[in-house]
Amino acid sequence: MRNNLDYIKSAVYIVGAGPGDPDLLTVKAQKLLAVADVVLFADSLVPEQILQVCRQDAEIIQTADKTLEEILALMIERVRQEHKSVVRLHSGDPSLYSAIGEQIHLLSEANIPFEVIPGISAFQAAAAKLKIELTVPGLVQTIILTRISGRTEVPANEELADLAAHQASLCLYLSARHVENAQAKLLEHYSAETPVAICFRLGWPDEKIRVVPLNQMADCTHEEKLIRTTLYVISPALLPTTGRSRLYHPEHNHLFRSSVSSQ
Repeated sequence: MRNNLDYIKSAVYIVGAGPGDPDLLTVKAQKLLAVADVVLFADSLVPEQILQVCRQDAEIIQTADKTLEEILALMIERVRQEHKSVVRLHSGDPSLYSAIGEQIHLLSEANIPFEVIPGISAFQAAAAKLKIELTVPGLVQTIILTRISGRTEVPANEELADLAAHQASLCLYLSARHVENAQAKLLEHYSAETPVAICFRLGWPDEKIRVVPLNQMADCTHEEKLIRTTLYVISPALLPTTGRSRLYHPEHNHLFRSSVSSQ
């Protein structure tokens, strides 16, 4: 493993900061933050503690009050005119609800080199905190990551009630402001007793996790005064279970191990 990033160049690095805990940064994210000339971060979603690994002389730019056009202009100027390395720090993983698609398109149009570095997403941090596996043999083998329609419309064929029909492990982002509607749609297919983990600001000092039956999802959200930075995990995997994977079963053989019965 390289101990430094001597190869870092004048470019934009779109980096996933994870859900909030600085210890959940990837090694590559830490290395990039440690050497970057400029760091633009979504200060409403990324805790400032993560910036402690940055160079003391790095230019730190908050972006919560800026438009996409303003952010892009800053990144392009720092790379093209000042020949600096720029980290664009996003919460969670950049592939989910981060608006990097627009940034990638505009950076490409401007011929600005860029790289995307993945991060831990909230649904992964939630499963770790809850000490569960979201894919339990014989119970659930599918994970759905989605949101309910709000300011950003969800395509008609991705409506929450339709996705709920699968009764999979469903991880619901960006939906706390519409929790009553979300609960009603989920109840069309999940039983009222299905466990829901309500996860607020995972990895932050004020983190909250509550596990309630589905029919109490909205009431709990209001009681805790949660309106943003909340993930809901609706899953039969939250129930006590004894499902067993075939992968390590003594009767299962594969490329690296013969089954007990075949020996």
